[in-house]
Amino acid sequence: MEIDRFKSGRYIKRYGYSSFSPETVNREWLVSNAKVNRLLSEATHKLGELNAFSSLIPDVDFFIRMHITKEATQSSRIEGTRTSMEEAVQRTEYIDPEKRNDWQEVRNYIDAMNYAIGQLEKLPLSTRLLKQTHKVLLQGVRGKHKLPGEFRKSQNWIGGATLTDAAYIPPHHSEVPDLMSDLEKFLNNQELQTPLLIRIGIAHYQFESIHPFLDGNGRSGRLLITLYLVDNHILDKPVLYLSDFFERNRGLYYDNLTVVRTQNNLVQWLTFFLAGVLEMAEDSIRTLHDVIALRKEVEEKKIVLLGKRVPLAMQLLRYLYTKPIIDAAEAADVLDVNISTSHRLIHELEKLGILHEKTGFKRNQVFVFSEYLNLFER
Repeated sequence: MEIDRFKSGRYIKRYGYSSFSPETVNREWLVSNAKVNRLLSEATHKLGELNAFSSLIPDVDFFIRMHITKEATQSSRIEGTRTSMEEAVQRTEYIDPEKRNDWQEVRNYIDAMNYAIGQLEKLPLSTRLLKQTHKVLLQGVRGKHKLPGEFRKSQNWIGGATLTDAAYIPPHHSEVPDLMSDLEKFLNNQELQTPLLIRIGIAHYQFESIHPFLDGNGRSGRLLITLYLVDNHILDKPVLYLSDFFERNRGLYYDNLTVVRTQNNLVQWLTFFLAGVLEMAEDSIRTLHDVIALRKEVEEKKIVLLGKRVPLAMQLLRYLYTKPIIDAAEAADVLDVNISTSHRLIHELEKLGILHEKTGFKRNQVFVFSEYLNLFER
């Protein structure tokens, strides 16, 4: 089907409301729109560049953990949480009790992403994997009573206090199994010639339209994008995330999903989606470039000044690449040294300008590798 001729579905009258029943998507898609094809070509090329670049970076998995943390904070922010990157990498005891629920949702997203990426080695990208990942996502947070790991068995809606004033009402729950089965087949159909970025763009729209869970659909649908890119070897490592783009353009994100359903305008959505892929691929490349430059500065010009303490400092630095906020007790655990040794090492890194104390306290001090953290917060 030519994307310009796409019919998104129809509204079905229910008792007191109408729900949207989306058209199935497991079919061949033809793309003749010049703007979409130009963006597709540019985004595909930039993803190839990102993949090649990331594969050349030693210990790239250290830095990927920070990419995942950023994705978790931004994807959760779209849903209303207010956890910052700095808070996301802190231990729970340092989080304001009023913010701990938001913090836990972000941590769950990180756990869900790591879980799903690991499971791709054993399972295909399937409804089974999405359910298992969803269960991790909602563990112990708001939504924990809304069937974690199971498709909904009742009607849900988006916006508004009730069904009568909802902004969008997804398909009736009786339609969800068949629609998700169709989506799974579309994601894994090896006979289709549809470009992979077009396919995941359509799949994300379809997932959000189905809204198969009672809670956590937005986060699950955004997580699906990265899983698809890794599962299809577009990226060897999960170094691209779109939630930052969606968060900065939140109004357009929702409007462009809506315009598919209301005006059959799949071209507009795909244009927006591909522009996001291109922008975030460029951003990831820039961040990795800056990480390499900072790493060279810290390791070759600063750490070397510590003499015989260089090996211990390098061990701590590798940990800080995955979690750039630390206290002396945590450092002692990581390095398997006594607390006085970790205190001395941390203060030496502070003198070198690598770590900065953030609390202003004399006791219970917390130190931040702020120059590194800032690369992901900007």
